[in-house]
Amino acid sequence: MFRSRAKEEKAPADKAQVTGSMQPRDPQAPKGRPTPKRSEAQTQRRSVASTPVSRKDAAKRQREDRRQALDRQRRALAGGDERFLPARDKGPVRKFARDWVDSRINVAEFFLPLAIVILVLSVVRVPSIQSIALLLWLIVIVLIVVDSAFSGYRLRGRLAEKFPDANRRGAVMYGLMRSLQMRRLRLPKPQAKRGERP
Repeated sequence: MFRSRAKEEKAPADKAQVTGSMQPRDPQAPKGRPTPKRSEAQTQRRSVASTPVSRKDAAKRQREDRRQALDRQRRALAGGDERFLPARDKGPVRKFARDWVDSRINVAEFFLPLAIVILVLSVVRVPSIQSIALLLWLIVIVLIVVDSAFSGYRLRGRLAEKFPDANRRGAVMYGLMRSLQMRRLRLPKPQAKRGERP
């Protein structure tokens, strides 16, 4: 009695094995998709493991992501890596404007050192020195305005010549604002040397 039931159960299993071995096995049949690469599988595991479970974890992760993005951006500003620069510094037009400004000597970049000297002179309680300080203020401001107007005119012409079809909106003002900063304090760091034609 027990033997006949065992034979009956064994027979269908043998038939299934025989029919399975007769057909060619499809390599994608068990899963229906190819095996992922190890790096992809690790990334998926990491993303599943790192999904935040609470609002506090989500905020912490968001802060960490923002910190990493800012760190990448800071390194890009120091090294000039175009991929991670802020939107205002990206693109060939902005890069050309930066290089053009960095290759020149601008009066405006000496404004801070000159302003300190003039302030020191204006503090001295000698009327003749104070009047010299006031005159120096006027000369420096006039020189900066004239140099900026001349630079803006020339930069606009060079941009139109080099990028006739590109969007040049705001590039001249971007270059002029850069010229107001001292060379060593400019970000992204200057890539062009003085006197070098960009």
